[in-house]
Amino acid sequence: MKTSDFSVLIVDDEPNIRSGLAKGLAGEADRVETASDAEAALDKFEQSTYQLVIADVRLGGKIDGIELLRQLGQTHPQTAVIVITAHGTVETAVDAMRAGAFDFISKPLDLNLVRQQVRKARQHHALRIENQQLRSRLADAGQISNILGTCAAMQDVFHQIRQVAATEATVLIQGESGTGKELIARAVHDLSPRGDGPFVAVNLGAMPESLLESELFGHEKGSFSGASRQKPGCFEQASGGTLFLDEVTEMSPKSQVDLLRVLESGQFIRVGGEQLLSANVRIVSATNKSVQAMIEEGTFREDLFYRLNVIPIEVPSLRQRREDIPLLVEHFLKHFCDRHGRPMKQISPEAMQTLVAAKWPGNVRQLRNVVERMVVTHTDDLIQDHQLPQELQLQDNSNAPSATACTLAEAVERCERETISAALAACDCHRENTAKRLGVSVRTLHYKMSRYGLH
Repeated sequence: MKTSDFSVLIVDDEPNIRSGLAKGLAGEADRVETASDAEAALDKFEQSTYQLVIADVRLGGKIDGIELLRQLGQTHPQTAVIVITAHGTVETAVDAMRAGAFDFISKPLDLNLVRQQVRKARQHHALRIENQQLRSRLADAGQISNILGTCAAMQDVFHQIRQVAATEATVLIQGESGTGKELIARAVHDLSPRGDGPFVAVNLGAMPESLLESELFGHEKGSFSGASRQKPGCFEQASGGTLFLDEVTEMSPKSQVDLLRVLESGQFIRVGGEQLLSANVRIVSATNKSVQAMIEEGTFREDLFYRLNVIPIEVPSLRQRREDIPLLVEHFLKHFCDRHGRPMKQISPEAMQTLVAAKWPGNVRQLRNVVERMVVTHTDDLIQDHQLPQELQLQDNSNAPSATACTLAEAVERCERETISAALAACDCHRENTAKRLGVSVRTLHYKMSRYGLH
C-alpha cells in the first residue's frame, strides 16, 4: 500500500449502519472496511493500517468507542478517529475530544455530513504526509529543524534522529548544557508521525516537587488550596504529540516513582481526581549528567533509566565539533543582524580562528550569545580579533596555530587531531571508551583515526 493511500474502517454493532456507510463512502476512500465491535477492529489493525476510523460510542463487547479511541491513540497515533454518538450529548463529545478524536457526529447520521468529515480527514492526512516528506528532504540535505552541522559527529546524530523518528520508541538525549538537546528532541518530534501534534517541553530541574505532580498530570478544581479550576497537565496537553522532559535526573525519588508508574501503565490520574486517563504521548527526555553515576550513588532509579533509555542519543560538545563553528557563526550573524536591524557583518580570519580555538564551556548556547553581543555592540562591518569578548581573548589558546601559519581548515584539523590523540591516551587506546569520552560513535572515531593516522 502506498503511503498516500487513504483507508477507512467503520466500527458499529448495527449491520445496516455498517453497510450503509461502507456504500456511501466508497468514493471517498481507496479502501473501506467494517468491523462489528472494538475487538474485531483491533484485530484488523494487526493485519493492516487505516488512516481513519469511524466508530460508534456504544459497541457490543467489552470495549466501547471511547476506549477504542484511547487504545488506537497509543498504538496508532497517526490514525484519525471520528466518533458517532446516538444522543450527541456535550459530555460524550467532550470525552471523545479529550481522548483525541478527530471529530464527532451525532445520530441519526447525515451521509453528506459524514462525507464532508471524511474529506476533511483525508486532506489532513495528505498534509501530514507532505510535511513529513518536506522534513525528510531537509534532513537529507544536512539540516534537521534548526540544527546545523556538517561534521561527522553531527551527521551521526542526524542519522540517529532519522532512524528513531519514525518509531514510537522512548528517547534519552545526553550531552553538556548548551549543546542543543531540546532542538534534538524537537527534531525527533518534527520527523515523526506525531509531527503535526503538540510538542510540550517541561524543565523538571526548575520545578518545585510540590508543583511537579500537578504540572505533569494536572489537577481537579478544589484539589488543593488555590486550585480554582480544573487544569490539564503536560501529559494531557501533549496528547497525540511528544512530551519532552528536560533535566529528567533532577526529579525527586517520589516523582521518579510517579513517572515510572505512568510509563509502565500508560495511564495517570489528575491530582484530586479519580478517573484514569490515557497517556497518549511519546516521551523524549534529556540530561547533562552521568545517569550511570547517579544510579551507583542511589539518586536515580535504575528501572526508570531503562524505561527512558530505550534509544540513547549522545550530543557532542562544541569542542568536539570545532569544524562546525564557522558555519554556526555565519548562521548566527545573519540571524541577529536581521533580528536587530543591523547591516550584515563579517568576521576577520584572525577572529574566526580565535572562535574556533576557544574552549566554549557553554557550548553552542555560549557561541550564540557571543555572536549576538558582537552584532549589538559593534558598529564596524568587520569584527576584528581584538573586538571579541575578553573572556575568549584571555583563554589559553597556546595550542592553536598562529593565523599566518596555516589555513582555518588546517587549524581545525590540528585541534581535532590533538583532541582525539589526548582522549586515546587518557583511555589507554580503548576505542569504545574513547568514543564515549568524545561523544561520538565508534564508527566516527575509526574514520577520524584513519584520517589522521592515529593507530
